[in-house]
Amino acid sequence: MDSFQTNHLKHPSVIDGDKPILRVGLTGGIGSGKSEVANFLGKLGAAIIDTDAISHQITASSGLAIPAIRQQFGEKMIAPDGSLDRHKMRTLIFDNPSSKLALENITHPLIRKITEDHASAALQQNPPYIVFVVPLLLESGNWLGQTPKKIDYVVVVDSTEDQQLLRVQSRSNMDPLSIEKIIATQAKREERLAAADYIIKNDESLAELEKKTAQLHESLVHRKNL
Repeated sequence: MDSFQTNHLKHPSVIDGDKPILRVGLTGGIGSGKSEVANFLGKLGAAIIDTDAISHQITASSGLAIPAIRQQFGEKMIAPDGSLDRHKMRTLIFDNPSSKLALENITHPLIRKITEDHASAALQQNPPYIVFVVPLLLESGNWLGQTPKKIDYVVVVDSTEDQQLLRVQSRSNMDPLSIEKIIATQAKREERLAAADYIIKNDESLAELEKKTAQLHESLVHRKNL
């Protein structure tokens, strides 16, 4: 597999009003490097909407989801600073999978609403394309296969599990077992690759990743102008 690969490319077809806009879904497993790719694309002019950042925003202290989380799960799931205690919530979800659905019923409608608001605002800036950074793009069932279409192209940032473990450990205090549990809840690597229109292998330096991202940007702009 090449370090930068295109799969089954299509013409953009999503229309907002009378403005054609290319919508790109950017995904990858935890520690794959999708945030770095998003940052590079943002510097090249793309509008970046990070659903994971929105999720952290609504579960921060005084976040929109906190009152409902407190009511559903109790004060024990709220950290001393008033934010969601993510470590305790992860543990609860691993031990009691139904808690995951209960949390998603609170957070997902808020994330969708804020994402739509950000997309509408981004359109006013006339970017070359909009990038939706969605860690669980395949798993959520809310992005792919929708009518009308939400995504024109899927970009997957690909890394091996060993690389993912090293990156997550280097940026957090999570133990390897916890990271492996998170990886196990995400789509398999082969599933992400099969769904991809573009694949960026993140197995070299940050400079190489930036170079591959620039190639992706050029290809997306070219596809938009066809």
